[in-house]
Amino acid sequence: MNKLTKADKKPLSTVEFASSNALMQYDHLDVQKWQKYIEKEIGFVLPDIQLQWFINAIECVAKSNGLTVEQLWYKLPKDNELRQRLLDKVLIHESRFFRHKPSIDFVIKCASQYRTVDNNKALFRIWSVGCASGQEAWSLAMSLSAQQFSNYSILGTDVSEEAIKNARLGQYDKRQQCLIPQLCQQFIQPLLTKSETNNTNDSLSPTPEVNDSIQPNWQVEPKLRPHVSFSVHNIIEKTPPTAHPQHVIICQNMLLYFRKFDQRDILTRLAEQCTLGGYIILAPGEALFWRPSNMRRIAHPQVNVWQKISA
Repeated sequence: MNKLTKADKKPLSTVEFASSNALMQYDHLDVQKWQKYIEKEIGFVLPDIQLQWFINAIECVAKSNGLTVEQLWYKLPKDNELRQRLLDKVLIHESRFFRHKPSIDFVIKCASQYRTVDNNKALFRIWSVGCASGQEAWSLAMSLSAQQFSNYSILGTDVSEEAIKNARLGQYDKRQQCLIPQLCQQFIQPLLTKSETNNTNDSLSPTPEVNDSIQPNWQVEPKLRPHVSFSVHNIIEKTPPTAHPQHVIICQNMLLYFRKFDQRDILTRLAEQCTLGGYIILAPGEALFWRPSNMRRIAHPQVNVWQKISA
């Protein structure tokens, strides 16, 4: 006999309620089947709080390609382009300039120390893992160039082709510009508007209303571009995106989307790509379970950083 009283029942949290409600509303979509598909493809375990976003992304890709959700499911294994569209839509490419200033300051310090040693003619290499639309990579380039560094190379990688395309463009909106310190404002230049580009005099023609704050209106200075490159790469793959060992690897706010055993494998591969004496920077509080024998955690009040101490 069930003796559970009303007082014993725990109310659902807002996230749990939204998740269960979405699952019931879209039960025909078999959300768990799609979640397993995404995890199999790229290792991502999408949290319940992003469930509605996930469902909308699936339906949007299906509709935009003239398919039902079920038809989309059966076409994915045979159509790599369609698969990539789904991944681009599902993944949330959220980032911002100078997101974690203490991490950037730590990289500048590392680059300064590297520049003083005898091999300062070699490139100082940085890898930004899960770079989204490139803000972290460009923030690092601006910061290094502002300190008169010229012999550095930054690689940004992400599993999303759409995000990498935007990162390569290096064009952003006013909201992003406000996040850039005054010292680094020298590395941006305004984008010409369409009317300026076309040199049209038809100023009386009606134009659709747009929110200027979210429209790209500036771009990264061309002189930074030789130092920064971007490529599509899935971090769960065993093959690294480059053969060059890295002096600093930054992987922040991405591991939380993976299961713990996948996190360990990813961190092991990142350590392999790190030079002896180099550093891996994670988000504060991230992967505190990690205890590798060839890495040691650096005591830092604001940065979760590990140094490679043996091969």
